[in-house]
Amino acid sequence: MKRIFTISGLVLFCFLFINAAFAQNTTIKGTVSDATTGESLIGVSVIVKGTTNGTQTDVSGAFTITAPLNATLTVSYLGYTSQDIALKGQTTIAIKLLPASRLLEQVVVIGYGTQRKVDNTGSVVSVKGADIAKEASQNALSSLQGKVAGVNIINSGSPGASPQVTIRGLGTIGGSSSPLYVVDGNWYDDISFLNTADIDNVSVLKDASSTAIYGIRGANGVLVITTKRGAKGKPVISYTGYAGWQKATNLVKMANGTEYATAINELYQYNGITPPLFSNPASFGTGTNWYDQILRNAFVTNHELSIGGGSQSNVYNVSFGYLDQDGLVKTNKYQRYTFHVSDDWTIVKPLKIGFTLSGLSSESNDINGGIFHELFGAAPTLPVYYADGKYGDPGDYHTGDGNNYNPQATIDFFNQKSRNKRVTGNVYAELSILKDLKFKTSYGVDIAQAEVRSYSPVYYATVAQQSTSSSLDVQHTETRNWIWENTLTYNKTIGNHKITGLVGMTAQDYTTYYAHGYAKNVPYVANGSLTGSFPDTAKNVLQTVVPSQQPHIRDLSYFARVNYSFNDRYLLNASIRQDGSSPYYGTNGANVFGYFPSVGGGWVISNEEFMKDQHIFDDLKLRGSWGKVGNRNVPINLSNLVVTSDPSYLTAVFGNPQAPALGASINTVVPPITVWENAQSTDVGLEASFLHNRLSFEADYYNRTTDNAIFAIPIPSSVGTSGSNIEGNQAKIQNRGAEFVLSWKDQPSKSFSYSVSANLGINTNKVLSVQSGKNPIYSGGNGIANGALATRTVVGEPIGEFYGYKVAGIFQQDQTSGAQPTAKAGDFQYADVNHDGVIDTRDRVVLGNPNPKYSYGINSSFTYKQFDFELDMQGVADVSIYNANIAYRYGNENFTQDFYDHRWHGAGTSNTYPSVNVGSNANAAPNSFYVESGAYFRVRNAQLGYTFPAAGLKALGIQKLRVFANAQNALNIFGYKGFNPEVGGDVLGRGIDANVYPLYATYNFGVNLTF
Repeated sequence: MKRIFTISGLVLFCFLFINAAFAQNTTIKGTVSDATTGESLIGVSVIVKGTTNGTQTDVSGAFTITAPLNATLTVSYLGYTSQDIALKGQTTIAIKLLPASRLLEQVVVIGYGTQRKVDNTGSVVSVKGADIAKEASQNALSSLQGKVAGVNIINSGSPGASPQVTIRGLGTIGGSSSPLYVVDGNWYDDISFLNTADIDNVSVLKDASSTAIYGIRGANGVLVITTKRGAKGKPVISYTGYAGWQKATNLVKMANGTEYATAINELYQYNGITPPLFSNPASFGTGTNWYDQILRNAFVTNHELSIGGGSQSNVYNVSFGYLDQDGLVKTNKYQRYTFHVSDDWTIVKPLKIGFTLSGLSSESNDINGGIFHELFGAAPTLPVYYADGKYGDPGDYHTGDGNNYNPQATIDFFNQKSRNKRVTGNVYAELSILKDLKFKTSYGVDIAQAEVRSYSPVYYATVAQQSTSSSLDVQHTETRNWIWENTLTYNKTIGNHKITGLVGMTAQDYTTYYAHGYAKNVPYVANGSLTGSFPDTAKNVLQTVVPSQQPHIRDLSYFARVNYSFNDRYLLNASIRQDGSSPYYGTNGANVFGYFPSVGGGWVISNEEFMKDQHIFDDLKLRGSWGKVGNRNVPINLSNLVVTSDPSYLTAVFGNPQAPALGASINTVVPPITVWENAQSTDVGLEASFLHNRLSFEADYYNRTTDNAIFAIPIPSSVGTSGSNIEGNQAKIQNRGAEFVLSWKDQPSKSFSYSVSANLGINTNKVLSVQSGKNPIYSGGNGIANGALATRTVVGEPIGEFYGYKVAGIFQQDQTSGAQPTAKAGDFQYADVNHDGVIDTRDRVVLGNPNPKYSYGINSSFTYKQFDFELDMQGVADVSIYNANIAYRYGNENFTQDFYDHRWHGAGTSNTYPSVNVGSNANAAPNSFYVESGAYFRVRNAQLGYTFPAAGLKALGIQKLRVFANAQNALNIFGYKGFNPEVGGDVLGRGIDANVYPLYATYNFGVNLTF
């Protein structure tokens, strides 16, 4: 009996000893990686379940935490399925996270926080920074092309330029149509200062329910961008770099020397000029290929070095970037240096402070804005240089090239440099007042300086390209912006009820300073000043210096939002924002403040009891929302009447001695009161997943109406103004459409996984009403011959539709009567639409729509063992482009090969293409011949990568080594006869191609390296 008690006591002692050992805190080390790709995950949250003890993984995916050996770790990361890991005595553990296969388990970034997708009632799409950085784009926005339904992106192609971004169609006319960019809490109009490698996540907020919290600027959508931050652990160094080249693709083939000479002789004959200009066209052969002469395969390289790490109380991340990009034109070059720093401190447990700082310094050798139009029209019969070394002169009678130019002289004597410097960032403090109550304050600044210096020397190249005096032009712009935000967030779960409340205020200040100076007879300085000051020799001959402070904008806002969820089934979201903005300050100040509410609801049908036994849907959710947002990007103080003085208004001479007195003019008629331009939007969405979450589907229907759109309407001079417009609240605009996303993810085996996602956006744009009534607003004169206007905006039609004459055929002989009695053989025959026997402006019809109805993208990724491959495709459909290049002529410009081959050059030769007299007033008038389909399909990006096995790298101190080859825009399929179907422009003149940067493909090779 005694022995039994002794044995029992020993067993009890051992049990208590083991339990005590397991209850003691022990150092646990581990790593977290993507279960599909094996890639280390940075910033993963690791928390001891049931406590507030937690940490994050470092840049190599490693973490260290103290916990009992019998504890459970909760591991969570944005876009991945959370896991609870029981330690069971382990001190070293490797954790593999699966991408959130359940659609509604994903976490999305929203305004002022994050939210589970299951709780979100708006239309929000998140794109990981890693998916953006993989592309060889110099601007992160370009990398979004084709990845988000309803987002249309037009790239300019010029080094350093930002693309045009439109979300769910054009909703404004007079202001900017660009969305708001929120980077780490700061508000921006563009993100050109941001290196793509520094981005952690981009969330696109598309409907008013999600954007209303940014009411003052949410009318055109919002992109919320979070940048990379540090993670606890030893310092980890990462390097990403690539080098490659950019090659112009789809260059328009031009007529060669012989063909050009033949066409110009026809033009002379057509106009009754004898003898022919070229006596022997065949003697010119192929002639000069100006594209080969001026363009090149452009070198591009990009590098980023970062270091990150931290301790329990401090985490940091520092990165430096360098981009060197040559333009397609031989003299064009762009260089950019960036840096990004983030630092977060936990001073005491409830208080966290930190800052983010980003900087940019860039410099470029610019090109003449009209160089591509010159390349299009330059005569191939003209040599680049004569035998004596002088420039080939198109004005030389002996060359017979008439009114033209030498593109080589244009780039040789164009001397313009641009320099930009920018520093932006914010500091914040976050205090946990109570367990469920958190206060955050942040102050951000954006300081920028831009200089442009243009110098023209004394030179003689050709008759049309010369200058008898030198000149220096300097433009200097400075911006000083700040934003201060304070928010109080309450987050509480009571049984099946989840409540998140937010209240806050924002104050902002935007100041711009501008100075413009001009001087003549300035000697050339090789490294002339870009700082806005002039060389000493220029000061005495300074003609004009115009310093000015641009309109000073101040905003003050208050906002509140509440999110409620019951039993993860029934959702409610409501917000209200009051914005006061100085641009809306009128003479009586009555409309300074705008009020922007929103409400959204959701029903997670798959969580209902009656859905438990069904095997079709893994997730099923229905949501709907309504909201109202504003647009602050409008002309300043519209209700203030502006009187302008100018030497052209000279009225009389007065005084002794006598001196001229300047007159004054009212250039613009303004309304007594201006109300807010705002957009009201309704959105209904369905989200579902099937087949064990491998297949997911999302669909949205939206209807957005812009009320009181602010812009200028032309008015007749009879009202007494010397100007030609009236500005104010003018119109109501509708954008209505649908969006669809279909995704498939699977991992058939341990070594192979893949995903395919397709998205489609459908948008219809329409003007519902306008103050001008049925009177159209004509615009779109950029690049149109003879100053004609090629677009029209009118009730019932889309913004900026193409408008002109309908071509019915080509006259085969001269006309002396009929609707076009002065037309010659080879001219356009226009349709007499109203059947009055006369061709005039009343016969014009709608020719096309520059706003794409369909935009789509197909994105796929594949991994097999150490290999990975990504293929992204993208395109648009049902969109038109106006090819203004064909008739944009001032003399003997060249013709495209297509035009030359199909031109009318005698009775019966063509009934679709006109004669070489295409630049005449009648033939160059906006008409259907110049309107073409802008639909295209392209392989946006293709990348093949290989990650070396980690085991073989440890001896070298390398944690990860990946090499890759990348091709961007390598395949483009379109029917447009111009250079590039991506044609931007201002709102009323979009889609007019008069001088578009050629499309180019980028090929590069790179490496990702982590120590």
